[in-house]
Amino acid sequence: MVNKRRRLVSSDKNDHVPKAKRAKFTLESVRLPELNVQGTVLVTGAGDVGQLGLGPDVLEKKRPAAVELDCKIVDICAGGMHTVCLSSEGKVFTFGCNDEGALGRVTEGKEDAEFEAGEVELPGKVVQISAGDSHTAALLEDGRVFAWGTFRDSHGNMGMTLNGNEKFPFEIIKDVVIKKIASGADHIVFLTNHGEVYTCGCPEQGQLGRTTERGSSRNARSGIGKGQLAKLLDPLPINLKPSLKLHFDNIWASNYGTFCKVANSEDIYVFGLNNYYQLGLKQPVPYFTPTLSKDFSKHNWHTISSGQHHTIALDLDGNVYAIGRKDYGRLGLGKGCEDADELKIVNTLSGKKIINVACGSATSFAVSEEGDLFGWGMGTNGQLGTGEEDDCEEPTVIKSKQLQDKKVFRVSSGGQHTVILAAKNEANGHGDV
Repeated sequence: MVNKRRRLVSSDKNDHVPKAKRAKFTLESVRLPELNVQGTVLVTGAGDVGQLGLGPDVLEKKRPAAVELDCKIVDICAGGMHTVCLSSEGKVFTFGCNDEGALGRVTEGKEDAEFEAGEVELPGKVVQISAGDSHTAALLEDGRVFAWGTFRDSHGNMGMTLNGNEKFPFEIIKDVVIKKIASGADHIVFLTNHGEVYTCGCPEQGQLGRTTERGSSRNARSGIGKGQLAKLLDPLPINLKPSLKLHFDNIWASNYGTFCKVANSEDIYVFGLNNYYQLGLKQPVPYFTPTLSKDFSKHNWHTISSGQHHTIALDLDGNVYAIGRKDYGRLGLGKGCEDADELKIVNTLSGKKIINVACGSATSFAVSEEGDLFGWGMGTNGQLGTGEEDDCEEPTVIKSKQLQDKKVFRVSSGGQHTVILAAKNEANGHGDV
């Protein structure tokens, strides 16, 4: 009879020690707008629904005008037809269109309440604000996020929850700590303390990064009922291949797209509308899943800002790049330029240290370290602040009496209006977005 081979038993005591679990990625720091400089809020453009905050008698401005506020402002954000301001004490003030709750406060029955700044009641100190076409969001210092207003798609109002519009702040995402937020026209992006990216809102152009093209239309939702709609309105993680093992340390949102920077890398993953190559991808189609943008991954970005069909990006060296649709001069590449299907440097700004850039729907802005404000693109409603309604095909210095003794350090542009934050010349330093 053949003896059975006995299994060798190792004498090494460590053989049966379970392997230590891999430590969960933790995001140590995130680039948020600096809040150490206080400034005067200036506005220009259309004000027919109160988005200028200059009272009911001022429906348009072609040059920057100062908004009278009783508090010190450190950040500003222009929504589609409303404006959001953040005070040095971490309080939020809004003015503009409130038809769908974007102001987050009661205006009904109060005369001219939409045309003047009013405070939004929030349960803590706010460290970042964002705004879309019909919504506003606020990040508190403890990592909670409150939002109000609504999302819209091509078929109309989606609501912000299954209850419809949210006219007052509610905690939109729970059980995770958020480090940064970004708003597109009708979606919100959240960056968690573990480097994860969550999204919610309209999915039609792929901007959520977690739906299929077929499952993104209102018609598809109607056949499934409220369950599918709830998934779109509830913040959930983007759809990444587990094998990639990616974590992110920065996010930006365009009107209809999203940019995510990989932690400890220059790689940028994008998803959303790319019909004019504004995401830096080679096929002019919507992208519904996160895709590496080789063009955007060539640079180390400070800020990425997009309008409807173009993107303006600022690298850490202060250089400005443009990509996308040329119409109205929004790229700033000069008369006779073509649509840009890859990032092109804005030569007019070369040699100037730029510290902030921003896009409206068809406008672009840049702020220099010296405090000069440059604008270009569509000027139809005076949103460039040049004093005229002409389009500008190259970056143009914005001058006005209100800016003579001030240095601009931040700018934000909405649908047809622009908001500027400028400090007096004696102020120390500049804001840094």
